[in-house]
Amino acid sequence: MRGPGRWAVLAALTVAALAMVFPFALVALNAVKTPEEYASGGPLGLPGGLYLQGIVDFWNRVDFGEKLWNSLLISGSVAVLAVVLSVLNAYALGIGRVRGRLSILVLFLVANTLPQEALAYPLYYLAKEAGLYDTRLSMIIIFTVIQAAFGTYLLSAVLGQFPKEILEAAEIDGAGRFRALVRVVVPISRPTISVLLIFFFIWTWNEFFLPLIFLISNDTQTVPVALGVLQGERYMDATMSSASALLGIVPAVAFFLIFQRTLTRGITVGAVK
Repeated sequence: MRGPGRWAVLAALTVAALAMVFPFALVALNAVKTPEEYASGGPLGLPGGLYLQGIVDFWNRVDFGEKLWNSLLISGSVAVLAVVLSVLNAYALGIGRVRGRLSILVLFLVANTLPQEALAYPLYYLAKEAGLYDTRLSMIIIFTVIQAAFGTYLLSAVLGQFPKEILEAAEIDGAGRFRALVRVVVPISRPTISVLLIFFFIWTWNEFFLPLIFLISNDTQTVPVALGVLQGERYMDATMSSASALLGIVPAVAFFLIFQRTLTRGITVGAVK
């Protein structure tokens, strides 16, 4: 594309990028203001300097380090376990061609579309009966199953197109089914698996509804739950609220930026194929 059309597209993309960055920049701006500066200049006023006491006060008041560890533990565990479970399921459905494959895939698709509100009470009852209520393990198990439902559906379609010649060559070389999965299928499918891993981590990190129900103790809460619960407290002024939002956003953004190249490579490879 050349000429005015190219510049129009570039201008539109620039405006869209600024619109997406603006809320984050506004939160960061207000997080480093004093309460007096916010009261006098409003949310769009520039700070006179870096006021970090609001961030420090919020960190100490809610024990943010513990909340951060809970979110990292749950999100990281779910991402890894859901990917492993998705790969095993998809290997059986996409390559193994088990009986009733289509019905099973439809079941996974339906399970993935169920709203969490419909799952809340059954999962609450099961967690109570199993003695897992108000534990991080309950969230790891629940979200592993939820994320793996989507991962199985996606990877089954990908592995369904896997070249049979490669698997036949591996079988001739003496590789069993599990060895072929580990040594052949997983390395070739690594870009897609990497994308799933990143998405599973971010999706689980941002979960709020089920953790709000299941994690009621202060020492088991995740970052989104802690932020949601504390936003309505009277001692949270505008500066501290912005500091809490900034601390909640930064880890997920940092994770995304660290693995941005992996995500881009995975999407590009999938598009080329």
